[in-house]
Amino acid sequence: MLKHERVRAQLEELIHSNYRSGDCLPGERFLEQKFGVSRITVRRAISELVHAGLLVRVHGKGTFVSHGRVQSHLHLASFHEDIRNAGMTPGTKVIDAYWEEPPENLQKFFPQTQRLLHLKRLRLGNGLPVSVDQSWIPEDIAQPFVHSDLTSSLYELFSSSGTPVVGAQQTVEAGKPSEDLAHLLEISPREPVLIFHRYSYTLIDGIKFPIEHTVSTYRADRYRLSMHVESSSSTCSAR
Repeated sequence: MLKHERVRAQLEELIHSNYRSGDCLPGERFLEQKFGVSRITVRRAISELVHAGLLVRVHGKGTFVSHGRVQSHLHLASFHEDIRNAGMTPGTKVIDAYWEEPPENLQKFFPQTQRLLHLKRLRLGNGLPVSVDQSWIPEDIAQPFVHSDLTSSLYELFSSSGTPVVGAQQTVEAGKPSEDLAHLLEISPREPVLIFHRYSYTLIDGIKFPIEHTVSTYRADRYRLSMHVESSSSTCSAR
């Protein structure tokens, strides 16, 4: 076993026996002395545990025992549902909310809309930042709940207003956060994030109608996707 692998195993055992989720890990100097290895070896072991999801680095604060990653199965569900399914308590902070004319990139999706509610929210799991959501909602859809509690699930607000989401088209890409988003997510702008683009629809008088466009930027160390893939035929052959 390589030295960093041994330290990783010892560190993992130490975490499971002495620390709880959210606890801060001791400094690198302490770990150097405890395990009798160099700082480079300690850093490599910690990096592997961060990649595995057991530890989380918080920019400017330290390294913490992870609460675990939120896992989504690529289904039509709200952030609140995904967080609760992960055994965590969801939370939301409204960063900004204002009316604006449809941006050029959304004019085709909202062809008959004069104004959109632009809602920017920080989403939390057990009080820790998980994602930043920026949503655009047509004025006639948003008006019934614009003065309601905007920290709650948008899907629940849509349903309570009689316009539930019935379908969506979603794409996911890897990227780097802006300075603003990195600050809200408490990460470095150099760290990777997952960016979701979702276009959602409702039915009004039996007609498909655009109801929401959301761009969600997720911390890659606190969120992962899971999907079930099947062959289009009943048997698979190796090639």
